[in-house]
Formats: sequence, structure tokens, C-alpha cells
Amino acid sequence: MPVNRSPRSTFLRRGAAVVAALPLLTLAACGYGSKSTTDNAKEKVAAGASKIDGLGSVKIGYFGNLTHGTALVARQQGLFQKELGATKAGYQIFNAGPSEIEALNSGSIDIGWIGPSPAINGYVKSSGKGLKIIGGSASGGVKLVVNPKKIKSLKDVKGKKIATPQLGNTQDVAFLNWIADQGWKVDANTGKGDVSVVRTDNKITPDAYKSGAIDGAWVPEPTASKLVAEGGKVLLDESTLWPDKKFVITNIIVRQDFLKKHPKAVEAVLKASVEANKWINANPDEAKATANKRLEADSGKALPAAVIDPAWKSIQFTNDPLASTLDTEAEHAVKAGLLDKSNLKGIYDLTLLNKVLKAEGESTVDDAGLGAS
Repeated sequence: MPVNRSPRSTFLRRGAAVVAALPLLTLAACGYGSKSTTDNAKEKVAAGASKIDGLGSVKIGYFGNLTHGTALVARQQGLFQKELGATKAGYQIFNAGPSEIEALNSGSIDIGWIGPSPAINGYVKSSGKGLKIIGGSASGGVKLVVNPKKIKSLKDVKGKKIATPQLGNTQDVAFLNWIADQGWKVDANTGKGDVSVVRTDNKITPDAYKSGAIDGAWVPEPTASKLVAEGGKVLLDESTLWPDKKFVITNIIVRQDFLKKHPKAVEAVLKASVEANKWINANPDEAKATANKRLEADSGKALPAAVIDPAWKSIQFTNDPLASTLDTEAEHAVKAGLLDKSNLKGIYDLTLLNKVLKAEGESTVDDAGLGAS
């Protein structure tokens, strides 16, 4: 597979536009990732448990987003540790896709929950040798929220300043594609054009909205609902743009050498993920509260009901990676000029996930022809 080394292939670069657009806002909150302590009694290693594959630990990465709710719940419920036995479950929390890919490549984490765009970029940049997508986690949970005083209809978005989390990230690509579908033009790299696309870290997007630095944002949950709580209005739910209102927002990825050396450990993490999704879908209210407890433990602050209630309802938790939609998202990135046409054949390896699903009596899932031959 050819590697794209041109500047536009850096699918997840942080845009400098945020600095110019937000001079009064601190960027200190944009730290890429931080270690988190294990503070849940349910994560204690069970007496008599043995190590998997002789491993001392398995390092798991995720974001403090509700779209990573599977990981939040699985950790809070102690499911990762239960399935890993005496192999310690370790964690690292991220704010941005590039840092998680860097951590995966360096061995700082072994397995991670991540959006489709950084997964695609990580795969392409490594010539198909860096990672594999081994499972799905979530669909939906992305909205265009706007200031209703400035934007009253979709056509009013033209000429306005709209935030996305990062240049080339999953939401950025989706918004650029939507802009193109309206017949408007924007330079993908600079964000300048018929719409001003302002790349802004999710942590400071609500402050940017309150200050008037942006007129709206195309963002994942809970940021979207935080904006609504500040007086914003949901103008568009991205799910309405997809067949059956389903599209991948969160995948599970693994470092390829770790998958080859420690398949039993990978299978254990997938078991925990499947168990978490089953429990989430059977107990949505309790699962929402559990995810919020994990967010509070990780960040020091729980989400208020006005934010988490609508946010949680808009996310579907699923084991299906919705592979065909990932391929479509890659096409959108090519269309936007952020990615050269690349062969994604082999990006998926759903063997262990389907093994777990069969054992649990669940339906197996498909890789849309993008699995290993």
C-alpha cells in the first residue's frame, strides 16, 4: 500500500486557525492525554485469578466523550479487569486522535477506543502495518448546534463561523462534506471560504460559543448538548444524513504486533466490550449514570442532567463496526482533499470479535470487504 506523505495527508493535524480565532481563550485545556488512576473497587483483581498470556498489564486508551461510553462503562463496572484476570488493566485518557495513534505506535497503549478518521489515517500512514480495527462501539451522537439568533436555517450557515474539533478529525470531515453538498466552497486546510471552519478543541468550544467567537459547531456528545445548555439549537443531527441513521463514530483498535502476540488478551478486552454494550442497551438509565460516574472520576466533574440526558439518547452502542460507513467516511476525506485515495483492504480483523459474539449467542458482524484476505 502506498504511503501518502504530502502535507494534505496529515489527516488529523491541529489547525492554527484556532489560535487566531480564539485569542482570549486559553489552550492549556488542550493537553493530548493524561494518565488516570484506578479508583474503582470493582477493578480489583479477583483472588486466584491468573495472568493472560503471561502479561503483567494491558494498556487501554479512550476519550472522555460519551461516544466512548462502552469503555467508560466497562471500566467503571470492572469488566476489563474481570476478563483480564490477574493481568492488570491500565488506562490512558485522550483528548485528540493523533495522540492516541502516537501512543499506540509507541506502545504506550495496546488497545484503544477511537474515531474512524484517526483510525484510517493511522492505518494509511503505516502502510497498513500499524493497527487493526477489531470491533465497533458506537454510532451517532454528532450534531450541528448553532446560535439561533444568528442562524435560523441550514442556508444561514453560509458565511458563519462553525467549529469542528480538529483539522481532518471525524466531525471535521463530515462537516466539510456537508458543506460541499450544499454547493459551497471551503479550503479544507485553512478553513476559509463560504463558511469559516474553526478548528477548536472540544474542551473550549462551549467557551468559544459563549464568547461569540463561533456561531455554532459540528461536534460529538457531550459537547453538542453542552452548547444546547448554553442556548444553542440543534440544527442538524448527522445521523439523518446516513442510511438507517447509522454511522460509525467510535471503533476499537489494536496495535498489530500486540494482536499477533497476545490474542487471548485482545479477546478478553473484546469480551468486556460486548458485555458492556449488552448491559448498556438493557439498562440505558443505569448505564448513563455509570458512564457519568466514570467521567467524574476521570475529569473531576460529572455532567449535569440537562447535558447527559439528551446526549445519551442520541448515541447507539453497538458491536458492529459499521464498516461500510467507514469506507464512505474515507471517501469524504478524499473528496475534501485531506486524504489521497488509499486501499483500506485489511484495516479490519473481526475474527476475535465474531468468536466472542458467537459464544454469547449474538449476531456476527461484517467487515464490508475491508478485512484481511
